[in-house]
Amino acid sequence: MTIHISVDAMGGDHAPAEIVAGVLQAAQKWPDTGILLVGNQDAVGPILKSLVTEVPENLAVIHAPSVITMEDTPVDAIRKKPDSSIVLSAELVRRGEAAAMVSAGNTGACVAIASLLLGLLDGVKRPGIAVPMPTPDGCAILIDAGANMSCKPAHLLQYGAMASVYYENIFGVKRPKVGLLNVGVEDAKGNELVKQTRSLFQKSTLNFIGNIEGQDIYRGNCNVVVCEGFVGNVILKATEGVAETVEILLTKSLRGLVDSQGRSQLGCDPVAIVKEKMDYAEYGGAPLLGLKGACIICHGRSRGKAICNAIRVARDIARHQVNDQIVNQVRDLPQ
Repeated sequence: MTIHISVDAMGGDHAPAEIVAGVLQAAQKWPDTGILLVGNQDAVGPILKSLVTEVPENLAVIHAPSVITMEDTPVDAIRKKPDSSIVLSAELVRRGEAAAMVSAGNTGACVAIASLLLGLLDGVKRPGIAVPMPTPDGCAILIDAGANMSCKPAHLLQYGAMASVYYENIFGVKRPKVGLLNVGVEDAKGNELVKQTRSLFQKSTLNFIGNIEGQDIYRGNCNVVVCEGFVGNVILKATEGVAETVEILLTKSLRGLVDSQGRSQLGCDPVAIVKEKMDYAEYGGAPLLGLKGACIICHGRSRGKAICNAIRVARDIARHQVNDQIVNQVRDLPQ
């Protein structure tokens, strides 16, 4: 059975050109996957013609005349622009014509629209954004990165369960280690939310390793990092800033190790290595876990490479039937 993915062509800083480029890469790379490119035909059509002489058979354009901007509130986006690219992308998933949607557009609108139109999986109380964070040997998943700013212990417990299922299937790690982000590792540390959540995790069958601190995220001490959306979003934005600063500092400090032709005397380009490791484009996008179907939220600055990888993530979620496993995992959690 062919898996279909709907892609918002109009969302993001570099839309629609880079979105179209990424979609073409994915269509050529995975001919067994149908891709529905949702956007204004007058904008998308000329770009397609400029990139390929013949559109791949597994790629179709769905016309969406309206565009949701970063200025649109989630409520306005749903009420005033029902024919927008994000709404129609979600509609395709809701109707079963696509297994997942991908968007680099307005994150708030994307979360609201996907949650409203797709609905929650059986037993799931709140969806959570699962963002990959770089570690020395791979990446950890941070959940939630901003979908839910007001959490209860049961929400955080479910985040850990959903992200565990996702990590195991996408990254191939059996029984991934789950850590609860806190101001200290001791049981007595933290606010009431964290203390109650820790108690729930200890009663579960998840591979819970206890409280972790901020530095543990990047050391790779656990595979899944659980926190409320406000904290998670602050960490995500701070990490992006640190990554940019590290790249600048590395470039400046290694300037003397480059010859007149711009070649590194080290035999490799350390800046490029670090940049690739911390590049969000390598991971594609962040899944909004807990929804029927799937929604992959991409960085607003995403270019073709990131969009292509986001389609890969959406494809893998569908192929591995991650949602069915999430429902089973959530059902077995302590209440």
